[in-house]
Amino acid sequence: MNSTRMKIIIQDEWTSMNIEELFRNIWEFPKKVMHELRMDKAVSVNGQVINWNTPLKHKDEIIINLRESHDVDTPSPHPLEILYEDDYLLAVNKPAGMATHPNENEKNSLVNAVAYYLQSTEQIHKARHIHRLDKNTTGVVLFAKNALSKVVLDKMLNDRKIKRTYWALADGIIKRRKGDITAPIGRDRHHPTRRRVSKTGQQAITHYNVLETFLKENLSLIECSLDTGRTHQIRVHLSYIGHPLSGDKLYGGSAHFQRQALHARKLEFTHPFTLDNIQVIAPFLDNPPIFEQFL
Repeated sequence: MNSTRMKIIIQDEWTSMNIEELFRNIWEFPKKVMHELRMDKAVSVNGQVINWNTPLKHKDEIIINLRESHDVDTPSPHPLEILYEDDYLLAVNKPAGMATHPNENEKNSLVNAVAYYLQSTEQIHKARHIHRLDKNTTGVVLFAKNALSKVVLDKMLNDRKIKRTYWALADGIIKRRKGDITAPIGRDRHHPTRRRVSKTGQQAITHYNVLETFLKENLSLIECSLDTGRTHQIRVHLSYIGHPLSGDKLYGGSAHFQRQALHARKLEFTHPFTLDNIQVIAPFLDNPPIFEQFL
């Protein structure tokens, strides 16, 4: 097992709380994790191992020594655009044609590229993605740098405290400028990878806002946000309302582009350990360009 040190400075809002309250109520660490940290005496404050019920002061320094697995993803060198990085997390810009995480036959995923970046910068961390993008969708993907960061960020994502905004070019002129698509999504029995709107599927809600329409090209530039994160959600929902993503052959889109015109444009959240307001915007990566010509 490797050991990773995680340093957290007590913010003014947490003054007078104790370690127990911070771990349980603010960051909602699992009971098993808290038990292991307590048994390992893995938590110190200003260099001292203290009682977990001792009130904390503003700017106290908490150090958590984490037991980390040796199991690190295979590093694979690949150009990587880092959009945001600190001691706890990493946001990167995923290009088209790259899977978010590796499968049995493929080791050139974004996870492998991030593993290479971390190794090359002498950071002993396992790359842990918080969410995924389809292989041919571009944009920002968030990674945690240790197991505790992942627990907290996973919970934030699940509680919709991490806002993800997508830009898309949809076929046709969408008449309604703003709308919500509420339709459950399930597997398509007739296709191994396709999804479809299905009464027996999982609840899925997509909000969209038409930014601009282009009559000549018969395209609508839209901004989407999700209340749920179902596989292919935006692609399925836009196809369902008769405006599939341009370039999305799987869901009936036109052949306007060589990939589905979907880009994870922005990520916004309050940093769980610094309380900073984080906003990450992902530049467009396509060559030849897809979105730039319509801005």
